[in-house]
Amino acid sequence: MSQRVLVTGATSGIGHSLVINYLEKGDVVYACGRSAEKLAAISEQAQQLSGTLKLVQFDQLEENELVSALNEVEALDIAILNAGDCEYIDIALDFDANLFKRVIDINLTSVGVLVREILPKLKEATTANSSVNPQLVFVGSSAAMMPFTRAQAYGASKAGIGYLADSLYIDLKPHNIDVSLVLPGFIKTPLTDKNDFEMPFLLTSDEAAKRIDSGIQRRHRHIAFPKRLIWSLKFASWLPATWWRKIMLNSDQ
Repeated sequence: MSQRVLVTGATSGIGHSLVINYLEKGDVVYACGRSAEKLAAISEQAQQLSGTLKLVQFDQLEENELVSALNEVEALDIAILNAGDCEYIDIALDFDANLFKRVIDINLTSVGVLVREILPKLKEATTANSSVNPQLVFVGSSAAMMPFTRAQAYGASKAGIGYLADSLYIDLKPHNIDVSLVLPGFIKTPLTDKNDFEMPFLLTSDEAAKRIDSGIQRRHRHIAFPKRLIWSLKFASWLPATWWRKIMLNSDQ
């Protein structure tokens, strides 16, 4: 039985791979993105696949545009809120408040508007078929598990996404809506291509999409990967604060 799946940030990276993954499975996929040109490119790819593609164009930072575009979306079985950006604050003493606001707005504040607009569409799926629990999926980051140098804006935004997902998990469970939080490690995407540091256990976006799909199918509350990186971060977080602070300070030299 096909599913109705919405993916934001669908035109590149993990989002694009998720769209292709679900189209290959024969699902109805709402691909959300800002660029009409890039959405059209997905449409060309979809002609080779068995699923049904529906393009939803909007700028996530433009609330009226977002609301108008999502009015065209019907009941959903899965909504994956993946769109986001990463910018680094290179000089902490010259803290860039505009950069900080920009990252928080796209990665966190605008997600609140998405949640408001998408929840009724997920709830509609439970009304139509009480045996089906629709799923709301947030794509966070393993970077939120530990403080990293230069990542004040990105890390804060993803930590906020993590808290949002875990809190909604509690409050939406009685309404038969499941919530999952994705915590990926380093994934090769246009965003990470800009990184000037070593990225251990780097995965492709296609590999990430398959792991996310598998976790969603199993209805895992947290979908964290790759395991070697996740356990390394967990172990570091269990160390005394003075130890991991020293590790982070040394790694920045």
